[in-house]
Amino acid sequence: MAWLDAHAQFNPDTSPALVIGIAATMGDHDSGLHRHACGQLLFTRQGCMRITLAQQLCLLPPSRAAWIPPGIVHRAVMQQSVDYRSIYLKPELCAELPQQVCVIEVSPLLRAVLEPIAGADFDTDWQQGKFVHLLGLCLSEIRDATQQPMLLPLPRDKRLMPLLATPEKLPPELQVLERQIGASGRTISRIFQRETGMSYQQWRQQWRLMRAMELLATGRNLSYSAFELGFASDSAFIAFFKDMTGITPGAWLK
Repeated sequence: MAWLDAHAQFNPDTSPALVIGIAATMGDHDSGLHRHACGQLLFTRQGCMRITLAQQLCLLPPSRAAWIPPGIVHRAVMQQSVDYRSIYLKPELCAELPQQVCVIEVSPLLRAVLEPIAGADFDTDWQQGKFVHLLGLCLSEIRDATQQPMLLPLPRDKRLMPLLATPEKLPPELQVLERQIGASGRTISRIFQRETGMSYQQWRQQWRLMRAMELLATGRNLSYSAFELGFASDSAFIAFFKDMTGITPGAWLK
């Protein structure tokens, strides 16, 4: 296991080990765009992480894990203090795991095996003893885990690049966006439907939900979150959150 700080340089591809476990607590850290030959499971124990992919934005709140297959270019941004575990798996272990980036529920069993795997020495022999069973359980739980809708597809049209430059900023209303990029609402709607599978309004609402979870998970209170997301009142924010998830913000945090 390695405990990393924000300035540490680490490349899992330089190690011959089948499995590499990392433990870290970081604040306001940006990994920058990178890729590795290993598959990676990122588990947030406390705090919230935003992962940017080529055409998707992924939110990783507490108790969820992100599976990133080998070779995927990504960037992890952590706000405030984030306590996480990272498991790197050599490509030969990833054949039966999801081939696309996904956010999964962390079952009690997966949570139980992640800690000893993250805590194992780099020279651990994963082909004998208890480590064979720990690894087998981990792979099985990743493969069978329930996936969560924490991925937001991003449009590729160059006219919308200013919209994506500040992912923490509330996207404007459609009429405002029309003026900003010089395109009609009908054109914008066609772009979003073609490139994200959603209308602009649906996309904006999904963005608000993910940003709401990020704000709440990083300690912002309900009133602050409601204001940041453009809601007229706390009750309007609660109603939106419950309509999108089926539970209130308070219940989600618990």
